[in-house]
Amino acid sequence: MSERPDWRLYLPAPIRTLPADLVAVLVMVGLTLLATLTPGLDETPLRVVVGLPFVLFAPGYALIAALFPERGPERDETDDANERLDGDIDDEDGIDGIERVALSFGTSIAVTPLLGLVLNFTPWGIRLVPILVAVGGFTLVSVGVAAARRNALPEDERFSVPYDEWLAAGKAELFEPATRTDAMLNVVLAVSVVLAMGSVGYAVAVPKDGESFSELYLLTENDDGELVADDYPEELVRGEPATLTVGVGNQEYETVNYTAVVLLQRVEVENNSTTVLEEDQLRTFSPRLAHNETWHEQHQIRPTMTGNRLRLTYLLYKGAQPASPSVENAYREVHLWVTVRNESATGQ
Repeated sequence: MSERPDWRLYLPAPIRTLPADLVAVLVMVGLTLLATLTPGLDETPLRVVVGLPFVLFAPGYALIAALFPERGPERDETDDANERLDGDIDDEDGIDGIERVALSFGTSIAVTPLLGLVLNFTPWGIRLVPILVAVGGFTLVSVGVAAARRNALPEDERFSVPYDEWLAAGKAELFEPATRTDAMLNVVLAVSVVLAMGSVGYAVAVPKDGESFSELYLLTENDDGELVADDYPEELVRGEPATLTVGVGNQEYETVNYTAVVLLQRVEVENNSTTVLEEDQLRTFSPRLAHNETWHEQHQIRPTMTGNRLRLTYLLYKGAQPASPSVENAYREVHLWVTVRNESATGQ
């Protein structure tokens, strides 16, 4: 009976021969893209669990792997002491595992902000998808260069992660302790690791929320096409459109269905008290926003009444609007004071 063929033989040679540590980096990039861009998964703790190593470790590790494809020095302390006495130290040796990991974190912390700085001067800006593409693309290119440089070295000089040695040493240390004291220390270590992982998992899964709030604001478009909080209209004409942009920002640590209501009100202000004499509801919006998401909507309003110092009011509600929306029952409120002239006055 023939043995089952190895499934890896069906893969292209460059992928089949890719070192295991570089494969792990590629898997990290893939998991991050999956957890960040897949609807439903992007709101789970998995996004944080895979996103942090993707930003803080993967690009640096790939770059260090490309810069140092050779195996690190393998000396014991006696050899190091003898070489220092003889003055014969080879400075061209590669870096060891601890140095490689430390440099990976340091390089990632340096590379990621630089990529963000470059994105800031591009039309795409510093947003989620451009950052994923930039960091992921840099990591993939570095992995490709690292694989090519390793393959160019003799096999006994290539860097490789000694997984088998680590597993064997760990198994012997855990299950074959030399003394009872070692066995007790192993138990304490295992319990400590479990508690630490549980604490980190709980902190990620149940993060401490900061202050929750929602933002409501109005913007206008300047001559350069940019949205600014300035130059609001003060005089309008009845029946003629005026363009504004309403913005809502969600910092509630949950997805919220909002309702924004636009009212034009004739009010009377007396003794610090405001009384609504007449009002018309002009527009209604119903955005649904995830936490940390911002929504802008450019729209036109057409005044339906005339008068001086009319109040153009925007009210924001979490959920549906009440039967009689007002400043008093709104979650957030902004307004403009406008003068609306009669349409016939334009011809005078």
